[in-house]
Amino acid sequence: MKSQLSQRPRLILIGVGCQGLSGEQTSVLSRCGLIVGDPRHLVQVAEMTAEKLVISPLASALEGIRLGLDSGDVGVLASGDPLFFGIGRRLLKEFGSDQLLILPALSTMQEACGRFHLPWDDMQMVSLHGRKTLHSPGLLLEREKTFVFTDGHNTPAHLAKELIDYLELIEEQPLLHGCRMYVAENLGTAEERLFSGTPAETAAEQFAALNVLIVTRPPLAAAEFLAFGLTEEEIAHSRGLITKDEVRAVTLHALRLPSTGVLWDLGAGSGSISVAAARLQPGLTVFAVDQHPEAFANVQRNIRDFGCYNIIPVQGEASAVVSTLPDPDRVFIGGSGGKLAEIIGQAAQRLPCGGRMVVNGVILKTVAEAPPCMAAHGLKVALTKVQIERTTFPESNPAKVLNPITVMTGSK
Repeated sequence: MKSQLSQRPRLILIGVGCQGLSGEQTSVLSRCGLIVGDPRHLVQVAEMTAEKLVISPLASALEGIRLGLDSGDVGVLASGDPLFFGIGRRLLKEFGSDQLLILPALSTMQEACGRFHLPWDDMQMVSLHGRKTLHSPGLLLEREKTFVFTDGHNTPAHLAKELIDYLELIEEQPLLHGCRMYVAENLGTAEERLFSGTPAETAAEQFAALNVLIVTRPPLAAAEFLAFGLTEEEIAHSRGLITKDEVRAVTLHALRLPSTGVLWDLGAGSGSISVAAARLQPGLTVFAVDQHPEAFANVQRNIRDFGCYNIIPVQGEASAVVSTLPDPDRVFIGGSGGKLAEIIGQAAQRLPCGGRMVVNGVILKTVAEAPPCMAAHGLKVALTKVQIERTTFPESNPAKVLNPITVMTGSK
């Protein structure tokens, strides 16, 4: 006896590969009363007697699928593996797994990597299709190989230009010269084209709307460093202007960094907080702001040295610059140039509910001014005083006592 499930109309999700439909896929589709898909996929089933329905707009297509299932099997055509950044997730949510039969093809990623002879088991996957990104180079350079789903805005040429602009900003010419970009257009069609070149060559090209991108970069020495625990000796800085190791740890704890979002590091100095935050949370976009050329150069160097390409260095006075930055989820104020109250006010107005601001105070004026100012702007304030004494064992020198630091945290 057939099970109850086998007697129910099924929603059959078909992954269409570069070689078209397989025999098994064609067989199950031939029993469907309705077939839903993109026009370029529906062409492949034009001779079947089933009713055809274009999948866009999706809301109408989903309603059509529900109605179609009342009378028989429904087929849905999608590219490659529909569970890989495809419609499979949505159909599982809408109709459940019990009613769904999935017959995938090779994913677009597998097809493209096969064309370019690139192993993909260690490849980062990024979807920019229909999505906005604040800083694409941070995504493209996180790993040695990155596969990108593009769209009409995030085209290979556009992403190449953003990559060039960023690497020139941080003066990372060797990495720029070592990057390579691969574009696969119209895979599996008569118009298929494969392109590979430098970012500059990619930025000058025009590509078909249907494409995917792969970005590769050379391996980085920064991979040898731990994500957390960099020391003052390892981070480039000038004249001792760096957040001390122990204070940096307390500060990062106070910031409670999210996995994604925006961190403002104002008065960044060496950028030690930015570097630590960027390495801990690669999905975070960090804006390291400082008005001093020497500090800006140190931030650039530390980005290069530690491969923190999710940091954007910004040279300028914080109170003048923050209006140009996207809203922050976290704010660290390490220096204010005498405009602490103004900067706290600007930042507090932009913080969302659940956002956090941390101000480190060395001098008494900062410790006295920051808490009431944060409170006046609606933040709940907590203070932690950090006193550091460094010794070695066995002791050969007197203990080194560092100036106390007050870590002031405002939460919204």
